[in-house]
Amino acid sequence: MKQLKVSAIREGTVIDHIPSDMTFKVVEILKLDSVKEIISVAANLDSKKTGKKGIIKIGGKFLGEDEVNKIALLAPIATLSIIKDFKVVEKNKLAMPKTVEGFVKCFNPNCVTNHEEIKTKFHVINQSPLKIRCHYCERAMGSNDIVLK
Repeated sequence: MKQLKVSAIREGTVIDHIPSDMTFKVVEILKLDSVKEIISVAANLDSKKTGKKGIIKIGGKFLGEDEVNKIALLAPIATLSIIKDFKVVEKNKLAMPKTVEGFVKCFNPNCVTNHEEIKTKFHVINQSPLKIRCHYCERAMGSNDIVLK
Protein backbone atom coordinates (compact mmCIF):
# COMPACT_ATOMS: atom_id res chain seq x y z
CA MET A 1 0.00 0.00 0.00
CA LYS A 2 1.27 3.47 -0.87
CA GLN A 3 1.68 5.82 2.05
CA LEU A 4 1.73 9.57 2.20
CA LYS A 5 5.05 10.91 3.42
CA VAL A 6 4.93 14.05 5.57
CA SER A 7 8.09 16.09 5.79
CA ALA A 8 9.98 16.40 9.06
CA ILE A 9 10.17 19.71 10.91
CA ARG A 10 13.44 21.34 11.96
CA GLU A 11 12.08 22.74 15.24
CA GLY A 12 8.70 22.58 16.84
CA THR A 13 6.14 20.25 18.32
CA VAL A 14 4.51 17.00 17.25
CA ILE A 15 1.29 15.88 18.91
CA ASP A 16 0.59 12.23 18.14
CA HIS A 17 -2.05 9.66 19.15
CA ILE A 18 -4.81 12.26 19.26
CA PRO A 19 -8.22 10.54 19.22
CA SER A 20 -9.31 11.07 15.63
CA ASP A 21 -12.51 12.90 16.55
CA MET A 22 -10.53 15.39 18.66
CA THR A 23 -7.90 16.30 16.05
CA PHE A 24 -9.55 19.47 14.80
CA LYS A 25 -10.57 20.55 18.31
CA VAL A 26 -6.86 20.45 19.18
CA VAL A 27 -6.14 22.53 16.06
CA GLU A 28 -8.73 25.04 17.29
CA ILE A 29 -7.17 25.17 20.79
CA LEU A 30 -3.73 25.93 19.36
CA LYS A 31 -4.95 28.77 17.12
CA LEU A 32 -2.64 27.64 14.36
CA ASP A 33 -3.84 30.26 11.90
CA SER A 34 -1.17 32.64 13.23
CA VAL A 35 1.74 30.18 12.80
CA LYS A 36 3.91 31.08 9.80
CA GLU A 37 5.88 27.82 9.54
CA ILE A 38 4.96 24.30 8.43
CA ILE A 39 1.80 22.83 9.91
CA SER A 40 0.76 19.27 9.09
CA VAL A 41 -2.58 17.93 10.30
CA ALA A 42 -3.71 14.38 9.65
CA ALA A 43 -6.79 12.60 10.99
CA ASN A 44 -8.23 9.11 10.67
CA LEU A 45 -4.79 7.51 10.37
CA ASP A 46 -4.57 3.81 11.19
CA SER A 47 -3.31 3.14 14.72
CA LYS A 48 -2.53 -0.19 16.34
CA LYS A 49 -3.17 1.38 19.75
CA THR A 50 -6.50 3.17 19.18
CA GLY A 51 -7.79 2.09 15.77
CA LYS A 52 -7.76 5.62 14.34
CA LYS A 53 -5.70 8.61 15.38
CA GLY A 54 -4.73 12.14 14.51
CA ILE A 55 -1.32 13.80 14.38
CA ILE A 56 -0.32 17.46 14.26
CA LYS A 57 3.17 18.76 13.40
CA ILE A 58 3.83 22.42 14.08
CA GLY A 59 7.06 24.03 12.94
CA GLY A 60 8.54 26.77 15.11
CA LYS A 61 6.03 26.45 17.96
CA PHE A 62 6.53 25.10 21.45
CA LEU A 63 3.44 24.74 23.59
CA GLY A 64 2.83 26.49 26.88
CA GLU A 65 1.48 24.76 30.01
CA ASP A 66 -1.99 26.15 29.43
CA GLU A 67 -2.11 24.74 25.89
CA VAL A 68 -0.82 21.35 27.07
CA ASN A 69 -3.48 21.19 29.82
CA LYS A 70 -6.23 21.96 27.31
CA ILE A 71 -5.02 19.22 24.98
CA ALA A 72 -4.67 16.77 27.90
CA LEU A 73 -8.32 17.35 28.80
CA LEU A 74 -9.54 16.46 25.28
CA ALA A 75 -6.83 13.98 24.26
CA PRO A 76 -5.34 12.40 27.40
CA ILE A 77 -3.70 9.55 25.46
CA ALA A 78 -1.80 11.89 23.13
CA THR A 79 1.97 12.15 23.13
CA LEU A 80 3.89 15.39 22.80
CA SER A 81 7.33 15.48 21.17
CA ILE A 82 9.69 18.44 21.07
CA ILE A 83 11.78 18.57 17.90
CA LYS A 84 15.14 20.37 17.55
CA ASP A 85 17.44 19.98 14.53
CA PHE A 86 15.07 17.34 13.10
CA LYS A 87 15.49 15.12 16.22
CA VAL A 88 13.11 14.30 19.05
CA VAL A 89 14.75 15.81 22.14
CA GLU A 90 11.81 15.28 24.50
CA LYS A 91 8.77 13.01 24.34
CA ASN A 92 6.01 12.90 26.94
CA LYS A 93 2.65 11.23 27.30
CA LEU A 94 0.03 13.72 28.31
CA ALA A 95 -1.69 13.27 31.64
CA MET A 96 -5.16 14.47 32.39
CA PRO A 97 -5.05 17.15 35.08
CA LYS A 98 -7.00 16.59 38.32
CA THR A 99 -8.39 20.10 38.14
CA VAL A 100 -8.99 22.40 35.21
CA GLU A 101 -8.88 26.14 35.80
CA GLY A 102 -9.74 29.07 33.62
CA PHE A 103 -10.35 27.59 30.19
CA VAL A 104 -13.62 25.67 30.37
CA LYS A 105 -16.97 27.45 30.49
CA CYS A 106 -19.60 26.07 32.89
CA PHE A 107 -22.68 25.06 30.95
CA ASN A 108 -24.99 25.88 33.87
CA PRO A 109 -26.45 29.29 32.96
CA ASN A 110 -27.05 30.01 36.66
CA CYS A 111 -23.45 29.28 37.74
CA VAL A 112 -21.76 32.24 39.40
CA THR A 113 -18.86 31.95 36.91
CA ASN A 114 -21.24 33.01 34.13
CA HIS A 115 -22.28 36.19 35.96
CA GLU A 116 -19.20 37.41 37.83
CA GLU A 117 -15.47 37.80 37.12
CA ILE A 118 -14.51 34.45 38.65
CA LYS A 119 -11.96 32.06 37.16
CA THR A 120 -13.74 28.78 36.37
CA LYS A 121 -12.55 25.63 38.12
CA PHE A 122 -13.54 22.02 37.47
CA HIS A 123 -12.57 18.74 39.11
CA VAL A 124 -12.03 15.74 36.84
CA ILE A 125 -14.26 13.03 38.32
CA ASN A 126 -13.90 10.46 35.53
CA GLN A 127 -11.35 10.23 32.73
CA SER A 128 -13.06 7.78 30.39
CA PRO A 129 -15.67 8.77 29.54
CA LEU A 130 -14.63 12.27 30.53
CA LYS A 131 -16.69 13.84 33.28
CA ILE A 132 -15.85 17.05 35.13
CA ARG A 133 -17.66 18.82 37.98
CA CYS A 134 -17.85 22.58 38.46
CA HIS A 135 -16.21 23.66 41.72
CA TYR A 136 -18.83 26.38 42.28
CA CYS A 137 -22.23 24.98 41.22
CA GLU A 138 -21.25 21.28 41.33
CA ARG A 139 -22.86 20.63 37.94
CA ALA A 140 -21.29 17.62 36.19
CA MET A 141 -20.41 17.88 32.49
CA GLY A 142 -19.43 15.27 29.92
CA SER A 143 -17.09 15.76 26.97
CA ASN A 144 -19.96 16.85 24.69
CA ASP A 145 -20.87 19.65 27.12
CA ILE A 146 -17.39 21.15 27.31
CA VAL A 147 -16.94 24.56 25.75
CA LEU A 148 -13.43 26.00 25.91
CA LYS A 149 -12.97 29.70 26.62
